[in-house]
Amino acid sequence: MSESPVRRIAHLDMDAFFASVELLRYPDLRGQPVVIGGRGEPPEDGRYARLRDYVGRGVITTATYEARAFGVHSAMGMMKAARLAPDAVLLPVNFAAYRHYSRLFKEAVAAIAPRIEDRGIDEIYIDLTGMPEDSETLARRLKRAVRDATGLVCSIGVSPNKLLSKIASDLDKPDGMTLIGTGDLQRRIWPLPVSKVNGIGPKATRRLQGMGIETIAQLAAAAPDRLQDAFGLGMAQWLLDVAHGIDDRPVVVESEPRSISRETTFERDLHVVRDKAALSAIFRELCEHLARDLARKRVRGATIGIKLRFDDFRIVTRDLTLDEAVGDVDAIHRAAGQCLKRVTLDRRLRLLGVRAGKLEPVDDESAARHPVQLSLY
Repeated sequence: MSESPVRRIAHLDMDAFFASVELLRYPDLRGQPVVIGGRGEPPEDGRYARLRDYVGRGVITTATYEARAFGVHSAMGMMKAARLAPDAVLLPVNFAAYRHYSRLFKEAVAAIAPRIEDRGIDEIYIDLTGMPEDSETLARRLKRAVRDATGLVCSIGVSPNKLLSKIASDLDKPDGMTLIGTGDLQRRIWPLPVSKVNGIGPKATRRLQGMGIETIAQLAAAAPDRLQDAFGLGMAQWLLDVAHGIDDRPVVVESEPRSISRETTFERDLHVVRDKAALSAIFRELCEHLARDLARKRVRGATIGIKLRFDDFRIVTRDLTLDEAVGDVDAIHRAAGQCLKRVTLDRRLRLLGVRAGKLEPVDDESAARHPVQLSLY
């Protein structure tokens, strides 16, 4: 009886994706701090807007690595970013271009390794289990295919599971390739701060630091009863599992989605009052993303829902089933807003998401009755 092949999961993450797409269009900006966010007209004749001239309540979608060196990051208010990097170039978002390059890089990957879990516009998990080439050869092929198809670079991590591959893909950015094999958990993962684990946010990090636990190695060695006293049984077990590199989640490949969602994890926990403007802008942007996804797949959703993760890791979801399936951004925003009103917002938010379920195909007649406005401008 033959043994099952060892799992090999890759996480491929496009480097500063939106900003990198813009640099393809404006190559003279390479090496400069550039911020992407808000709406507006594209630059003409090299006359670029500067962050110092921005006035409003917009938030940053992404930034080049040169801008990040000033402390600028996604979900930051642009007025605050202007104080940190006033000379940074400000470009409006161009979702049509980002979707185009997203499709190109995913098609390039699928031609080599078709078992893909789509995690958003700029990242995917890839199941490499059972493929004949070694991990390094496959990773190099995937990176080369992405670059040939798009002109963009990506970072890729390969390990036995999603958890480690997600961490690994971030270790050697940009244009990184990180393989996690025997002994690499202790050598490469354990020395990292606990905040590098996806799901351990600022509040949990501070609580762990208060217990003298700053690295993943220290978390792996922590007494289970101490963690349970501090976080509860479920969270304590999860913390110990991730510290030891344990993650059994499969790569989920779905040809026909039962639902479509858009969500974002904030780089810092957002306050529902002090960060209301930023949260409102992000909420609307997620609804716009979702409307575009539905239009691209030619479906509508009869159920609209939201997902919230608070700073204590508590996850809350709310759904609303409508009399008629919808796909336009205003209807999604209204329904999601009604769901939001049913949640007690008593803590900072770490994640916000919007979902459409009970999908129905769009026919030409219904499309005519319900025109979808897809332009951001």
